[in-house]
Formats: sequence, C-alpha cells, structure tokens
Amino acid sequence: MDTRQLKTVVAIAAHGTFARAADVVGLTPSAVSQQVQTLEQELGVRIFERASRPPRPTAEGMQVLEMARNMLRLEDDTKASLRGDRISGTLMLGSVRSSALNLLPKAIVRMRRDYPELKLNLRVSLSSTLIADVAAGRLDAAVVAEHVGFPSSLRWSTFLKEPLWLIGPRGSDLRDPLGALNALPYVRFRSAVPLANVIDTELSRMGVVANDIAEIDTIGSIVTCVRQGLGISVVPHAALTQPEDSDLEQVPFGTPQISRHIGIVERVVSPRAEIIARLHEVLADLSEEHGVHRNI
Repeated sequence: MDTRQLKTVVAIAAHGTFARAADVVGLTPSAVSQQVQTLEQELGVRIFERASRPPRPTAEGMQVLEMARNMLRLEDDTKASLRGDRISGTLMLGSVRSSALNLLPKAIVRMRRDYPELKLNLRVSLSSTLIADVAAGRLDAAVVAEHVGFPSSLRWSTFLKEPLWLIGPRGSDLRDPLGALNALPYVRFRSAVPLANVIDTELSRMGVVANDIAEIDTIGSIVTCVRQGLGISVVPHAALTQPEDSDLEQVPFGTPQISRHIGIVERVVSPRAEIIARLHEVLADLSEEHGVHRNI
C-alpha cells in the first residue's frame, strides 16, 4: 500500500471529483483513476461509487478513508518526531457546543501563528461522542464540560471556571434572588448538557419552586427572551458579552456563586501531550480572569 494512493483517495473525498483531486496531488485525472483502481484491487473492495456524480464513497470506502487519514496523520507525526519538531503534525480536536466554542477559533489562530507547522482539525459534537472518540484514538483531545465517569485511560483538566448569573429584564428586582426565582416567570434551560443539570441542581438545593414560562435549549435564545421581558433565567458568564447585555439586571447565582467548569479531555498516554498542554495554556489565557492554568 502506497501512501500516495492514500493521499489521492483522501483528496477525492475532500474535493468531490477525480479531476479536482488530480490538481491537488499533482497528477493527471487518468493517473488518479489508476491509483484508485490499484488500491481497490489490493484491498479487494470498491472505494468509490463512480456512477454517482460526484463520486460517493461506498460503505467499505468510508472505512478505507478513515484508515487512510489515520495512516497519513501517523506518517506526519512520525516525521515530525524524527525531526525533533514536536510542535507540528495534525491535532484532531473536538468540542461541545458551549461558551468554550467561542474561544476555540481564537485559540486555533494563535496556535497556528506560534506553530506554523501545526495543523488543527476541529469537530463539534456531543460530549459523550467526543469522550468516546478520544478514548478510541479518533480524536487527540476534546473540550467538554465537567463530566461524570471518565474512563481511567483519560484525564480531564479545567481551563475555564465560568461563573453563572441570574439575569432579568431591565428594572427587575433581583436583590432577593430566592424570592425572585419563586415569584417571577422563569425561562428554563432544558438540555441534555451538564450545564442544565448544574443549574437545576442548585435551584433544587435552594428550594426554588420556579414558575416556568418557557423551556429553551440554547443559551443565546434564553438571553434574547430575557432581554425582551419574557422572564428571568440563569446563564453562564460568556453569554453576557454583548454591549446590549449591559441593560440586563445581573446578580450572582448561588451562595457562594456557582461556576461551571470547562476543560480538555485527553488520553493519559498521548503522543500529542505537549501540544495539548500548550493549547490548554492558550485557552486559559483567553479565558482571562476565569482561566485555570495547569499545574505541571
């Protein structure tokens, strides 16, 4: 099996046609077709369904593509290690849809600026999927909230300790948070993510019997509803960064104020440990006063 063949099939999948892939890998379209046929004969499977336009990977082809990407990435990492240039290669990174996702583009830009030989590939998904993918080696690391039951092969480290705020429309009286939560209409964050459970657990501990007026599964929509006067709610600090948010009434949620923790999960033994540690520090820096640096 020739890695040039693997690069070709990955290019076809990425760019949609044999002709475009040929431009990327520096071959003629006929040479690209020949490489694919040779690889198919070697593996005994059909990789692409050529009758469709653009050509689609078959079920077996999807497995070949995953193998090809892993082998090419291993090749890049091995070459980087042999050169002694550890801050290079490809970092496969995942993230949940959270306030941390707002930090990642900035972090990726900074990492690419500081380490121009480093490639970062970002995928957004659910925390359970990301954790399983890190454990299986499909991802090097993932940004997830504090989670129950990490496998022993993984470690999780906080880079963001983000406070939660009780918010209300302008003019709301939130000086007595418990009284406000029991008396005023409440917009509840209803989602399968850990943040929703953190909020509901604290409401229960406080003995709140909320007057739910809405259940919404995105924090941004909750802030909009509160701004429009629908009710009060609880949101993380990063949701209140827009200039118009200064009109909202805000008081700490919980006594002491409750925070949610966002961190990086990675394998305990990882060939990308040094890069992940540096990414952690970049994310902690970008989190400013709420950042948590590693003790290493």
